[in-house]
Amino acid sequence: MNQVVVGGVDAPAFSILCETAQDLTEREALLDRVMGSKRKLKSSETLRRGRLPAEGLAFVARDDEGRLIGSVRLWNVRLGTGGQAALLLGPLAVETALSGCGVGSALMRHALAEARRLEHPAVLLVGDAVYYERFGFSSAPTRALAMPGPYETERFLALELVPGALAGATGTLRACGRKMSIRSRAHGLVA
Repeated sequence: MNQVVVGGVDAPAFSILCETAQDLTEREALLDRVMGSKRKLKSSETLRRGRLPAEGLAFVARDDEGRLIGSVRLWNVRLGTGGQAALLLGPLAVETALSGCGVGSALMRHALAEARRLEHPAVLLVGDAVYYERFGFSSAPTRALAMPGPYETERFLALELVPGALAGATGTLRACGRKMSIRSRAHGLVA
């Protein structure tokens, strides 16, 4: 799906688009504004470093004037010792002035729908349980799983897109999927 137009009475009109290479500079600037420089120190960043997002699962939101106002990506991971495939979501970011206007929810719903369509079994993330519960995320499926590095266990959440996909999964998440090319790194492109 190339574009979804969203908007309503209380929300600005915006489109959800597949991320392109031309979005990277704007996306990084958005993440810096919204999350700050410490975002690169998070445990989930170690799973993303040097990798590309899962194929077809990186999206941006643009307002009706073309400004990038939101972003979400999903990443391929393996679950601990069993090596089951899953996705790691993040970061989800929305321009601060538009917080509460539905941009983040629309990005989440779109990303999860695409992950289901592409037949991925489960999505994990580290985030605010109160926010992500509305999408079906819970900490129950992650009790026997761990992130590499420090994290708050109550913020480690999962959503099974296929019932039972995380049953018996144990151990620490590992990065997998497409690696960034040396050329991309040399040109300063950030995954």
